[in-house]
Amino acid sequence: MGGKITYIFLATVLVLVFGVVAMEGVLLLMTGEPAAMGMGAVAFVLPCLGGWFLWANTRFARDANRLARALEAEGGLPLDDIARTPGGRIDRDAADAVFARRQAETEEAPGDWRTWFRLAVAYRDARDTPRARKAMQRAIALHDGRPVPGDPEPARTA
Repeated sequence: MGGKITYIFLATVLVLVFGVVAMEGVLLLMTGEPAAMGMGAVAFVLPCLGGWFLWANTRFARDANRLARALEAEGGLPLDDIARTPGGRIDRDAADAVFARRQAETEEAPGDWRTWFRLAVAYRDARDTPRARKAMQRAIALHDGRPVPGDPEPARTA
């Protein structure tokens, strides 16, 4: 729960910063100076990009948590029983062993969102965040019945 409160607090602060940047953009546009007006226009683009990024990450986290709750209800959530170093980090060899098992499961059932979810967790444990995110995006798409990013379009019948 603490992580969710921190996220909401930081997202709120970020939205307030976006508002301040947009207001500064208005002030720069009102100066009438060409250079200031250019910076004012850019000041409107930055909050738009930041807002999109914040929304995309919030939606991703919400969807991943939804899948985690569904998998937990089924009793299929992977256990956090990987060996750790004395400092608390996940042992690399143990993470690699779990990853190999999860990868084999996913290759056996590539259309099952559950295997992709567990593979995403294994990627995260192996500290491969970009692949963890892509695997989780695939799990979300499969769960929701949407086209999977990167898969070829299904053949259309006339």
